[in-house]
Amino acid sequence: MIKKLLLALAVCASMSMQANAAGGGAAWDKAPNRINDMAALQRGAQLFANYCLNCHSAAYMRFNRLTDIGLSDKQIKENLNFISDKTGDLMEVTMDPAEAKAWLGAMPPDLSVIARSRAGSNGSGADYLYSFLRGYYRDPAKLTGWNNVVYPNVAMPNPLWQLQGEREPLYKTVDSHGHDTQVLTGWNQVSAGTLSPVEFNNAVGDLAAYLQWMGEPAQNTRVRIGVFVLFFLGIFTIVAWRLNAAYWKDIK
Repeated sequence: MIKKLLLALAVCASMSMQANAAGGGAAWDKAPNRINDMAALQRGAQLFANYCLNCHSAAYMRFNRLTDIGLSDKQIKENLNFISDKTGDLMEVTMDPAEAKAWLGAMPPDLSVIARSRAGSNGSGADYLYSFLRGYYRDPAKLTGWNNVVYPNVAMPNPLWQLQGEREPLYKTVDSHGHDTQVLTGWNQVSAGTLSPVEFNNAVGDLAAYLQWMGEPAQNTRVRIGVFVLFFLGIFTIVAWRLNAAYWKDIK
């Protein structure tokens, strides 16, 4: 009975992986690790405020929490908070949900924990966001005029197209278990953006790092405390071991 159950679970897992492979997009690229880079997080916060916060909210984050990445209240108020005069306000959009549904078909999702929710077997949430935001290309067949190699048939247009410019994906056909499969091999730059490809990749890396940080602003503190606790436990273990040896040395 147990063997049959294990076999059934294995078959289900295999079918699930095949379905994910067949329905998913291109493989994720590895995002640069900038979660401890305050300058990168500040640049990412600026990109988020200018290009994402127009439609997407981050309702679980307050503007003044950005002081944790080295920004002052004045900098936040003058450069990032475009919806109110108070840095203690939540990062909400002023778009009316009914109008959003009429214009876009649905209210754009909140991005407070988008990096945490997108983590999977292909990589971290930052990897997904880094790949997704760099995966857009022009597609006249789509209503928005855009498509994405990581998230095929995505409903959201490219928010960073002015920075990136317009590109088209390059594919090659490979044989996969007797079936022809299109594999992404690179990109052809159709029109230039305001940033070079290297500069754009760096900018998206900063934005992905900020979104990762925003999903858990205390994560850097948590890691530092964890390292301290492990160090303390290591020292205490040595002390306890020596005390134990001293206590039992005269007991036969």
